[in-house]
Amino acid sequence: MNMSTTYSALTIAGSDSGGGAGIQADLKAFAAHRVHGLSAIAALTAQNTRGVSAVHVPPVGFLRAQIDACFDDFSVGAVKLGMLANAEVIHAVADALETYRPAFVVLDPVMIATSGARLLEDSALSALRERLIPLASLITPNIPEAEFLLGHPISDAASADTALEALRELGARAVLLKGGHLLEGNEVVDRFSDGQTVARFTHPRLPLEAHGTGCTLASAITALLCRQQPLATACEGAIGYVARGLQWGYQPGKSSVRILDHIGAAR
Repeated sequence: MNMSTTYSALTIAGSDSGGGAGIQADLKAFAAHRVHGLSAIAALTAQNTRGVSAVHVPPVGFLRAQIDACFDDFSVGAVKLGMLANAEVIHAVADALETYRPAFVVLDPVMIATSGARLLEDSALSALRERLIPLASLITPNIPEAEFLLGHPISDAASADTALEALRELGARAVLLKGGHLLEGNEVVDRFSDGQTVARFTHPRLPLEAHGTGCTLASAITALLCRQQPLATACEGAIGYVARGLQWGYQPGKSSVRILDHIGAAR
C-alpha cells in the first residue's frame, strides 16, 4: 500500500466483542489484503467463542452518519454487508447504497450465528430479499441461510446445485453458496454462479469448529474486488485465504472454537 494507490473497503456489519467475527474479522481481512478498512457498525453484540448473549442495535440515523462519513472522505472500492438485525436497518443501508452506488457490494446474509443464535428478525427477511439482494454484486449464504431464503431444505449435492440458480434468481448478480454445512465426503464444496460462469471450489474438510469464517470469506472477497480481481477469481482467492486462516488458527477462549489467524493466512 502506498500514497498513490490506497484501496478502501467499507464493512457495514455487527461488532463482535470476542474479536473473532463481524467488524473485527472484516478489518483484519482487509488489512491482510493491503486494503484500508472502513466500518459502519450496524449492531453491537455481547459475544464470545461460546455464543451471543445480547444484541444492541444503534439508531439508524447514527448508522447512516457513519456511512456518509466514509463515502464523504474515502474512495470506497467495495462494500461488505454483514449482520443487519432488522428491517429498519436494512432499509437504511439500502437507501445509502442507492445514493452512493459503490462498484461492488458483497452481501453475507447473516441470519444464524455459529452457536445457533438467530441474528435476523423475521420481519427483516422480506426487506433483505426486496431491497438488498437486488443491489448485491454477490451474496454468500451458507446452507442454513440459503434454506431460510428459499424456504426449503438443501440436503444433498443435487439440491445445492438447484439452489445455486434459485438464489441468483432472487436478484443478485452472482452467488457463492458455501458448502460447509453440507456433507459431501471429505471435502467442502463451495458453488459459484454469475449466470455465465458456474464453478466449484473444493478444499479438504478440517476436523474443527471455527468462528468468523463467513465474515472473513465475504470481507476477503470484498478486499480482492477492491484490488480489481474478477469476481470468480476473488471468490477462489478468498476461499484459499480462509482455509489457510483455519489451518493456522488458534483458541483464545475457554471453548474449543478456533479463531482464524489472519496474519498466518496472509503469508
